[in-house]
Amino acid sequence: MAKTPEQQQRLAEDVRAHWFTMVFDREGYSPELFEQMRKKRIAILSYHKFPGDDWRREEFTSHSVTLAGGETVTMQLAERGSQLSNRLWLREIRKLTGSGHQTSILTTNFQAPMTLLAASLFARWCQENFFRYMREHYSLDRLIEYGTELIPDAISVVNPAWRKLDSQIRSKGGLRHRWTAQWGALPLSADPAESELQGFQQRKGHLQEEIQALDVEIDNLKQLRQTTEHHIPVKSLPEQDQFTRLRTERKHFIDTLKMIAYRAESSLASLLREYMARGGDDARALRRQVFQTEADLTPDLAANTLTVRLHHLTHAAHDQAIEQLLADLNATQTVFPGTQLTLVFKLGSS
Repeated sequence: MAKTPEQQQRLAEDVRAHWFTMVFDREGYSPELFEQMRKKRIAILSYHKFPGDDWRREEFTSHSVTLAGGETVTMQLAERGSQLSNRLWLREIRKLTGSGHQTSILTTNFQAPMTLLAASLFARWCQENFFRYMREHYSLDRLIEYGTELIPDAISVVNPAWRKLDSQIRSKGGLRHRWTAQWGALPLSADPAESELQGFQQRKGHLQEEIQALDVEIDNLKQLRQTTEHHIPVKSLPEQDQFTRLRTERKHFIDTLKMIAYRAESSLASLLREYMARGGDDARALRRQVFQTEADLTPDLAANTLTVRLHHLTHAAHDQAIEQLLADLNATQTVFPGTQLTLVFKLGSS
């Protein structure tokens, strides 16, 4: 991805400017990786894997944070500079929960405000919730078709020969670890007899020989693995290891439609939250109830309108929230695709 002239100028003028920010979980914690990304002018945002002692409560202040879903919450946040084991300096931001737990995050983004960074990292939960919700309500993992297709030759895969060598090294390394443990755990009494001492030395020597022979095997395997390509083009796989993959084009198309529907649903849920005493999942549940409720369609070609009349819901409070939502939708003056009819939404006989 090429940088625009504006990005190039900004990066040249400010040594702390970055191209973009990469957000990931604590499994990706690596001071060396953070340093590499900094040199590439890519900021990182992740959880601190070794946060150390808690900070004093007096350091935390209340901040209004707007989450990815549009909700505004209050967070207790504090910030310090932090130096990692490789002497890299970062910003460390901590969130204090009501129970007293402190969540620590690290970033090399020195320009964004603390509230935005906190919202960005905690928005990862929104991504996980998105996939859970899409699997549950949109069948995101559903198999659309059963056909297969060839994998493009340019795609690289792990070399089966390299994988076999790596597996052997791991297996023999585990065996060496067990033999070393046995060698160190061989018992010997405080005042051994000559026969006991000779038996002890014999067993020690036998294990020592086995361990040394295993070391030679492991070294040879490592040298062989080093000269074996880790990844090879899929076309270079031996015939017995070649494989195909499920067709993806139709699934990608259907998944795109599902994600568009999800974004539209999220927008409706965001509007509904403003008119509900309880937002969050309740707004989505109400939205699903509306979609499952019967409606009457009444076109009026003279007035160029298409009236969508929803039936009443089970609770009066839900009806009130839906009426407010329909008023917002009517204000958009949306035209039904492929016609000149303006959509008019109504609830019941109102």
